[in-house]
Amino acid sequence: MTMTLIKSYLDSLLKKKKREDGRGLYDYRELKIDVNPIDKANGSARVKLGDTAVLVGVKLDVGEPFPDSPNDGILITNAELAPLASAEFEPGPPREDAIELARVIDRGIRESKAIALDKMCIKPKEKVWIVFVWHHTINTRIGIVRE
Repeated sequence: MTMTLIKSYLDSLLKKKKREDGRGLYDYRELKIDVNPIDKANGSARVKLGDTAVLVGVKLDVGEPFPDSPNDGILITNAELAPLASAEFEPGPPREDAIELARVIDRGIRESKAIALDKMCIKPKEKVWIVFVWHHTINTRIGIVRE
């Protein structure tokens, strides 16, 4: 029943050439990027796309490499879906969707080769660069679909 209602609703929007938020089919959301809003981070950005806003920070540190990759740097990603950002987000330990978002960010960075982890070795088996990437969703209208 619910899927029929959603399909009917989406069909009516398409006939009106509108999206759910009132934009036309080819209208873009406004994009705003504020670079380096966090002065304690090595790099950061606040990005707003329509009503969705995220804050991302990058911090570098030196540490010991993992035993199975003694000559590679380390990438650690974290995603926070803050309860203030949406009524669907709850306080407490990271939920499955926050963990999945962190994994998607990690995969995107690794597969793009934006960070060459093999070039981040300072001294083999002893010291490497560690890159920490934090993503905080601070406002969203996007709902999470659960099955």
